[in-house]
Amino acid sequence: MTSNRREFLGLAVGSVATGLLEAPSLALAAAKPEIKAVAFDAFPIFDPRPVFALAENLFPGRGAEISSAWRTRQFEYTWLRALSRRYADFWQVTEDALNFAAKTLKLELSAEKRQRLMAAYLELGTWPDVLPALKALKEGGIRLAFLSNFTPKMLGAAIQRSGLNDLFEFVLSTDAVQTYKPDPRAYQMGVDAFHLKREEILFAAFAGWDAAGAKSFGYPTFWVNRTKAPAEELGVSPDGMGETLTDLVNFIKSQR
Repeated sequence: MTSNRREFLGLAVGSVATGLLEAPSLALAAAKPEIKAVAFDAFPIFDPRPVFALAENLFPGRGAEISSAWRTRQFEYTWLRALSRRYADFWQVTEDALNFAAKTLKLELSAEKRQRLMAAYLELGTWPDVLPALKALKEGGIRLAFLSNFTPKMLGAAIQRSGLNDLFEFVLSTDAVQTYKPDPRAYQMGVDAFHLKREEILFAAFAGWDAAGAKSFGYPTFWVNRTKAPAEELGVSPDGMGETLTDLVNFIKSQR
């Protein structure tokens, strides 16, 4: 008896011994769709830390405080605008959030400081692990896209600065559908662009809430948890998690 036949019979006997209820789960596992594309949020790719470093430079001893308040309100505004259908693009939302954070903390935000902090979002570079990981994915036949709340101008500036022009097939800004993640209309952009089933598109999230939103939409999801944040309590979990894009590459390899 060949080794393959012995292994097959062993699996069959094991299935009978553990009950017929195991058969459907094995069938589902065998039919798991192959990951053919990855849609990225902007922040697994672009490193926002220089923005926060600038905030500390402009507000010595208060940089971490204003950065946290700014970033929190930035995304709260996107959710509120998506729910109320009162759209303003991400650049405007970011500036509004900065103004609010400064007022809340009673910090004097001059026009010059505001301009410098906003301009820093047009000067983002990549995290150190990004370029090798993206090249590995491309060489492995994985199609790549951005699917981000960033405006087209913000995405274009960061892509140009980082030399990523030839790596991404699509640059999808939720500005095109006048809403924000986790609105399903935002995640649908990936399906429409790639012309693939949602189960064939992995979404790479930076924030836990975005990972939960993408998973709820139906994407297989990997959380690039660079900040080592705790998981959100939203009733769903990502399919994989790691701190770098190298972890993402290894996860995709393990699924093929």
